[in-house]
Amino acid sequence: MFRSDFLEALSHVHFTVPLFIYVPVMFWFLYQSIFVFSLSAVSIPGFIIFGIGVWTLTEYLLHRFVFHLDLPGKIGQRIHFIFHGVHHDYPNDSKRLVMVPTVSIPLAILFYFLFRMILGGELVAPFFIGFLAGYLFYDMSHYAIHHFNFRSKFWLELKNHHMIHHYSDNENGFGVSSKFWDLIFRTTFNRKGKS
Repeated sequence: MFRSDFLEALSHVHFTVPLFIYVPVMFWFLYQSIFVFSLSAVSIPGFIIFGIGVWTLTEYLLHRFVFHLDLPGKIGQRIHFIFHGVHHDYPNDSKRLVMVPTVSIPLAILFYFLFRMILGGELVAPFFIGFLAGYLFYDMSHYAIHHFNFRSKFWLELKNHHMIHHYSDNENGFGVSSKFWDLIFRTTFNRKGKS
């Protein structure tokens, strides 16, 4: 994808890398929530669930409006290819199925400070645990959808949904870890027998 070996190396990532980066961060925010901010046993799980819900919408919006943004010109096409087009061209490349840290870390920092401005320094801690948990579920689900064989109805439906997005209709089906927002925004697949 890149002429530079260094840049090429940065474009590959093992699917477990996000776990090593973000699980400790989640535990740090849990520690902050309990021992520093003394948040209640109701507010911590409540804001974690809220964070997961906000992640699902963020996942949908990023995939639909950023990853599938049709930028004009050769430079625009190149940017699109680097960020998401390569995944559509090589959907089974196991090293390009989760977000690389050079992209995910700046995005996480940006989202953290955005949500901190909205929720404040205390409530953002449990909220961000949920947001990161949603992100990790998305990344791990995305990898599994492309590389695992499933028997459960839930996972088979999710895999079918994503494979239709890849191979038949990339203008619909933007949810990866959930079809919920596709249903809400009417971007489910319209063809008979499709998700």
